[in-house]
Amino acid sequence: MKNTQLKGAFLTLFGGICWGASGSVGQYLFAYEGMDSRWLVPIRLGLAGIILIAYSFFRYGKHTLDPWRTWKDARDLVIYGLLGISFCQFLYFTTIQLSSAAIGTILQDLSPVMILAVSCMQARRAPSHREVLSIMLALLGVYLLTTHGDLGHLAIPPAALAAGVLCAVCVTIYNVYPKRLLSQYPVAMLQGWAFLMGSGFLLIVFRPWTYGYVPTPIGYAGIAFVVIVGNVLAFTCYMTGVKLIGPEKSILYGFSEPATAAIITVTLFHQPATLGDAAGFACIFGMLWLISHQAEPEEKKKTYGKTALRV
Repeated sequence: MKNTQLKGAFLTLFGGICWGASGSVGQYLFAYEGMDSRWLVPIRLGLAGIILIAYSFFRYGKHTLDPWRTWKDARDLVIYGLLGISFCQFLYFTTIQLSSAAIGTILQDLSPVMILAVSCMQARRAPSHREVLSIMLALLGVYLLTTHGDLGHLAIPPAALAAGVLCAVCVTIYNVYPKRLLSQYPVAMLQGWAFLMGSGFLLIVFRPWTYGYVPTPIGYAGIAFVVIVGNVLAFTCYMTGVKLIGPEKSILYGFSEPATAAIITVTLFHQPATLGDAAGFACIFGMLWLISHQAEPEEKKKTYGKTALRV
């Protein structure tokens, strides 16, 4: 059990690092290569989907089609793949394009509070004092990051703020919703179908072939990075971690994503970090710490208590 927990923690931590690095590469592609998220994301999802489905057919053969054989599994896969994974990808890169990788990842990290809210509703209980404090820290952190502490000044475009918050909703969906699917099918198989569905949907909506954009060699390298590292590695490692240790714990190790993105943004893109930004990050990490220390007593109740609440 201890090895399983350690493996799950490492995989989710590594997945977060991959996401943070991928987001920073995306910021470079938008700022210096002239790419658009509506062009990049459908192609990124499609290429990643092809890689994972090819791997799945190689390893599992015709069983790769199993998630589509029953109505319930197909419905859940569509919700998980489109509303969760694919919309998250588009909103995440849209937030980065409108602001920065650091802002995109930190807004995405509102998802633990949303997962907490879902857990409370499922258990039909009110949040504890520690959980209420974590929610307040999350809101204060977002306020400081988006205004630099100046109530009359929004430091990022409103569209970026809206996209980032909606991205957190999508992260909540793909962390909480697919428990049954993850218990029945391999992660790579589910991710492959999710990526292909999202690519097909976004290709129809945005028609990137009409943009007339042709990447440079650096652009092609950047696309390869966000596909291999940001999609194939990040999602597969992270969702495998979710399968091993659950969404409540997995989301906590995602702190590596905003930390990675913030370090790269400040050091490589030379974007200034204010005291308000530092305080905002501290609030978000404080929220993650509070929620992580809340999870342990609840787990003990589930194991030893006859009247434990389900979280």
